[in-house]
Amino acid sequence: MSTKTAIITGGSRGLGRNMAISLAKKGVNIVFSYHTNVSKAEEVIEEIKGLGQDAKAFQFNANDYKSGQAFIKNATDYLNKKNNNPNFDFLINNAGTGTFNLVQDTSEDQFNDMMNIHLKSVYFITQSALPYLNDYGRIINISSGLARFSLPGMSAYAIMKGGIEVFSRYLAKELGSRKITANTVAPGAIATDFAGGSNKEEDKAKTISSITALGRVGEAEDIGGVVAFLCSKDAGWVNGQRIEVSGGMLV
Repeated sequence: MSTKTAIITGGSRGLGRNMAISLAKKGVNIVFSYHTNVSKAEEVIEEIKGLGQDAKAFQFNANDYKSGQAFIKNATDYLNKKNNNPNFDFLINNAGTGTFNLVQDTSEDQFNDMMNIHLKSVYFITQSALPYLNDYGRIINISSGLARFSLPGMSAYAIMKGGIEVFSRYLAKELGSRKITANTVAPGAIATDFAGGSNKEEDKAKTISSITALGRVGEAEDIGGVVAFLCSKDAGWVNGQRIEVSGGMLV
């Protein structure tokens, strides 16, 4: 993979950071987005460079799909300047956040935020990226276990993740002639800072552990390796699939 490049949204913290590091360990160069925390982005860049790979970060606001288009332009302009070629190999749509409200309490603004961040921006950032994605490339969209099982208060978020899973199947079908695969990775409950980091709370962690076959809350490291695998030659025949990485939560 030494000549490959991945573009990752939301790569400065949490799952995205671990995806970036896992791919860099496999010899992949990384271009990733951050929202507002420049210092965290710089830390990831330094860690990736310490692994011998190139890394670059650009700002991206997932609540504004036009920001995603600008991110792809910045990323491909950078690659063109660096490699005399704007193309790349792997697109990983990871950026996101959550909202916790029962259906009866969810506002239109909250619903629109979830739609913009998790569905609209992913759709149009992918559209913008397709002309630059090399044939035999990979698209990995991040969904959630909540698209399979239902927990009160997560409907708006989960609806959009369900849409992402449908979108991934359409990408697999439409891009097959270019030998580009498209898959969905659906994490279960992970102990990161996502949506306030509630999965780190002791009481919630105990509850999650009790309904998970492997008996614990997931960690970011449980996800990054799966994404790296899907970008490997070994995963070339995996296409149009939803891969849940939840430790057997609510099986």
